[in-house]
Amino acid sequence: MARATIRDVAERSGVSITTVSHVLNDVPGKRVSSQTRKRVQKVAAELLYTPNQLARGLRTQRTRMIGFLSDRVSTTPFAGRMILGAQDAAAEAGSLLLLLNSGGDPDLEAREVEALLERQVDGIVYAIFYHRIVTPPESLRRGPAVLLDARSVDGAISSVVPDEVGGSRAAVEELLAAGHRRIGFVNNVDDIPARSLRLTGFRQALEVYGVPFEQSLIVERDPDARGGFSGAIELLSPIHRPTGIFCFNDRMAMGVYQAASTLGLCIPDDLSVVGFDDQEFVSDSLWPGLTTVALPHYEMGRWAVGTLLDQINSQPPYPVAHALIPCPVVRRGSVGSPPALDADSPTAAH
Repeated sequence: MARATIRDVAERSGVSITTVSHVLNDVPGKRVSSQTRKRVQKVAAELLYTPNQLARGLRTQRTRMIGFLSDRVSTTPFAGRMILGAQDAAAEAGSLLLLLNSGGDPDLEAREVEALLERQVDGIVYAIFYHRIVTPPESLRRGPAVLLDARSVDGAISSVVPDEVGGSRAAVEELLAAGHRRIGFVNNVDDIPARSLRLTGFRQALEVYGVPFEQSLIVERDPDARGGFSGAIELLSPIHRPTGIFCFNDRMAMGVYQAASTLGLCIPDDLSVVGFDDQEFVSDSLWPGLTTVALPHYEMGRWAVGTLLDQINSQPPYPVAHALIPCPVVRRGSVGSPPALDADSPTAAH
């Protein structure tokens, strides 16, 4: 069966090809009666007519394709939510997402950007494995672009990142609100933005509750279970150990759970623990379940594509926007009241 054409729709509807085009492309400002509009739409549905997207693109200078270029996002546990948010926002606007992964290879990355531009995508989302400050390929500046989970060095490209400070502040306030006043922090040793930003949130939470900051309660380790175990053993060895520990991520929190078990401590009766990331295969599988802070990957993906579409629908120079997306607390069973303190304990005065 031959595919129906716009001429077929026009002839059966009894109107011109131009009128059919105006109706099916929803061209603004064209005077087409509601009766005619309904008749054209009905005939198009009966004939299973779909507009020629290539021809439409030539007229509108739009391909309705958005490039999604990542370094290693597609291979991480967070990829699904981030890509789903981007896909949902694109689909709602009638666009398709083209996914490419560079594996962190800068040469391949540059070639992939060129390939997307050659295919005349309407814009590009440049997604990063974790929150970083980056220098993206110069060719990315030739059209609409948004950085996802990253910021450019010069701030000239729109970007969206998680609110690391607000998230860590909320995490530590969970412990403070439960009555903890001696709180340790197992931080990441890597020099990345999240390391300093989450420490800032940690300090802000203590300040709100009037709790003095103690450098001795901060340790830095590799951001995995082994690092969390090592850091917790150091923090929990002194006589006046912390009653709560905030961890840079959920994998480190897993190591804290292991250290607590090794030392004969029960969570949350003897020690409360809060993580960051909400990696469900970790946080929801620990016992008790880990109270943590969720990284807003879905929301960041939606924001990135929504902002990119705003640029696509504007004229250069494209508007630049930067967003911090809130990181909500996910409460499970790892936070309780601090254990009873001896009267001569230095923490009892707080």
